[in-house]
Amino acid sequence: MNNLLVLPLLIPAFTAVILIFLKERVDLQRMISAVSVFLNILVAGIIVYQVSTKGIQTLYMGGWLPPYGIVFVADMFAALLVLIGAIVGAACLFFSFASIGEERERFYYYPFFHFLLTGVFGSFLTGDLFNLFVCFEVLLVASYALIVLGGSKGQLRETLKYVLVNVISSSLFVATLAYLYAATGTLNMAHLSMRVAEAGQGGVMNVIAVLLLIVFSIKAGLLLFFWLPDSYSAPPVAVRALFGALLTKVGLYAITRTFTLIFIQEPGLTHSLIAWMAGATMILGAIGALAYNDLGRIFNYNIIISVGFIAFGISVATQDSLNGVVFYLMHDMVAKALLFFLGGMIISASGTDRLKEMGGLIRRYPWTGWMFFVLTLALVGVPPLSGFAGKVMMVRSGFGQNHVALALIALASSFIVLYSLIKVFQQVFWGGEKREEQVKPLHYKAMMAPAAVLFALVILMGVGAETVNGYVSQAGAVLADPALYINAVMKE
Repeated sequence: MNNLLVLPLLIPAFTAVILIFLKERVDLQRMISAVSVFLNILVAGIIVYQVSTKGIQTLYMGGWLPPYGIVFVADMFAALLVLIGAIVGAACLFFSFASIGEERERFYYYPFFHFLLTGVFGSFLTGDLFNLFVCFEVLLVASYALIVLGGSKGQLRETLKYVLVNVISSSLFVATLAYLYAATGTLNMAHLSMRVAEAGQGGVMNVIAVLLLIVFSIKAGLLLFFWLPDSYSAPPVAVRALFGALLTKVGLYAITRTFTLIFIQEPGLTHSLIAWMAGATMILGAIGALAYNDLGRIFNYNIIISVGFIAFGISVATQDSLNGVVFYLMHDMVAKALLFFLGGMIISASGTDRLKEMGGLIRRYPWTGWMFFVLTLALVGVPPLSGFAGKVMMVRSGFGQNHVALALIALASSFIVLYSLIKVFQQVFWGGEKREEQVKPLHYKAMMAPAAVLFALVILMGVGAETVNGYVSQAGAVLADPALYINAVMKE
């Protein structure tokens, strides 16, 4: 057993509890928060090292062996997402210092921030579906508070929609878990894989599999993304970056884990359904990215396109495509946070989010402009940047496994990403400034620091793709061969 596995949850959870009692001490809240996120990065790095050298790590809470107790499991897939999530969370925290405003800081912004990280890391590390539901609820409750904090009319309207959608999906989730437990007698993921294989994935099991897919698709924004574009436009930029980088990835993680470990007997149903949803998501996301002319919705529809692209890789379900899923998930967590950071700096400098009212910012903010341009190339998948390796593996597997139409849609969606973001680059940074009143962003250098860290990571993950792929291949091997995960968890 490895007691370190609970620390990525305990560190932000205890931090959040402590910060509740420091409501008026903003400087102290910032200092404690900074120490917390750096400590979590250190712990996550150690876990990745242990998994790479010693294999899958487990923690049986209270010493209760599965399927009777709560188990936390760190295979390389979960460990890598925890590490990247910790780095992105730290970047969002430091961006918050410069942008969120003292009024929100005094109304429990940082406690909710850390509670959200607790739910995200718990979702990645849990080894049973009921605990996954609990972690979902922790991050969702925190996200409800973060999205409404500030109390503007738009925030209140979108919070109602966001809460309603997630309450419905959570109710469906817990009802589905009840049916699954009645059918199998367990909710431990490894044990479920064994039970479903013994019983055969037909009839009621297929119904349960589809219900779980619907639940996780709502969380991820896969096809059922009607709530996402407006809801993610409501909160401040730091919160948008946190949501765009992490929340949809938790849903995608759940889909990946469930349909590479538990429901793998009938891919003609489950994986074909994921494939159709992925194709529709990429197409509809592309239409949205082309249709709007404000930064928030363009960026949000780019999130949707990437969700569809990752789901495409999941549906192909070869080790190569699953390697691509892991690599691209890591890239997308970093790149989407950076995209929203740069978008927030653009809006702050322009005083508007409307493209038609922007222009000429390259003169005042050249570093922001060229970082945005390079990030666009990374999101498209231009080598040697971080988006290239994952996309190549997924598309190559798609063509190799006769998913030609879906692979072509994936390639076409990359060109839409290129067009939509180059349009932003051209209209925001070139030409003359269209607003008579120039707005200087507050704390520009403080905003640039976390953006620069993520920008460097985008480049390093691409240039060092061969090194990163050594870890990614370990993650893909476990996803492609469920027996590795089962044997590690169910050992006596």
